[in-house]
Amino acid sequence: MGEKKCPHCGAWSKWNQDIQDSCEHCGGKLGGADLAFHEKRLAQEKANRENWIFYIKETDSGFVRAVKTVGNFFYTIYIAIITFLAWLIAVLPG
Repeated sequence: MGEKKCPHCGAWSKWNQDIQDSCEHCGGKLGGADLAFHEKRLAQEKANRENWIFYIKETDSGFVRAVKTVGNFFYTIYIAIITFLAWLIAVLPG
């Protein structure tokens, strides 16, 4: 355990290397910019998942979930083949 200076009040507080730790004096999060970056990154990951070609929603029926799962499988295979061909084209000349 160490100590970290609170970005809100400037006092030193005990810190367990967790961005969710709170200041002992003012109650603010000790993560500061790291916490803001972490929250922004989580929001971006969620947006990326929702923009996936066959995003499976919780409200989808069983049939729609199955069709989207099969679609995701074939899309992954398609991308793998295209990637392999691109690698093959890059390797053959040299």
